[in-house]
Amino acid sequence: MAKIQDPAKGQRVALITGANTGIGRVTARELAKQGVHVFVACRSKERTQPLLDEVRAVAPGAKVEWLALDLTRFESIRRCAQTFLARGLPLHLLINNAGLAGAKGLTQDGFELAFGVNHLGHFLLTKLLLERIQSSAPARIVTVASRAHRQAPGIDWQALRQPTRTASAIAEYGVSKLANILFSAELARRLQGSGVTTYSLHPGVVASDVWRSVPWPLRTVIKLFMLSPEQGAATTLHCANSDSLAAESGLYYDACRVKVPSKLAQDPALAAELWKVSQDWVREAV
Repeated sequence: MAKIQDPAKGQRVALITGANTGIGRVTARELAKQGVHVFVACRSKERTQPLLDEVRAVAPGAKVEWLALDLTRFESIRRCAQTFLARGLPLHLLINNAGLAGAKGLTQDGFELAFGVNHLGHFLLTKLLLERIQSSAPARIVTVASRAHRQAPGIDWQALRQPTRTASAIAEYGVSKLANILFSAELARRLQGSGVTTYSLHPGVVASDVWRSVPWPLRTVIKLFMLSPEQGAATTLHCANSDSLAAESGLYYDACRVKVPSKLAQDPALAAELWKVSQDWVREAV
């Protein structure tokens, strides 16, 4: 086992998923400029290289590194976690940022695509890194959700093991974002008193790569009414950095303020059930 470096003797360390584009890219750049050692976990080194170059240009001496991560595959998620843990670094900030909307199908492990990527992949990654995060406390886990969770009528557990049913896949996206908020709240309950705090958030409707699977020309039209990635990253950075949030955990944020999520998203019994089902499903794939 790698020896863990003393956090007091080093800089803050962050791991951000899906940070090669959109709000994840802005988040990674801004954290690196603040002196944080940033790991960006994405599928393609080639597509991530422009971010690495940008960060090094605007913040000479910044530490920013790529980790291979494909959230559609549990094997890749486990390999990503193992690669990071082998470095022996603390982990003060995990930002579950990656996401997709409008894509249809199944993950490699047989889960509805939006749920598998947006929730289940991040659930597994967080679980695999959790011991290191706890040993690095004070630490934070930030999960990018969406106000689209309000459209979810509930969670159909059977549907999550089947290909995307709706033509637009937006309904499935809403369920995955409901799961993000429930997960963050349940995680807060389980980590109470540990020094690790959790946050979920709506970044605003942002013109980012999350919409890449929405058909043209609809994708082009809707982006005209969206926030820039810089505007969208504001709430993520607030949850990651703000001293005023240090005593808060498990809450949902919008426009850098606490906001009450949907009634379903506040249901502790549903959150506990989601946790159990998710844990069983990631174990099945071992």
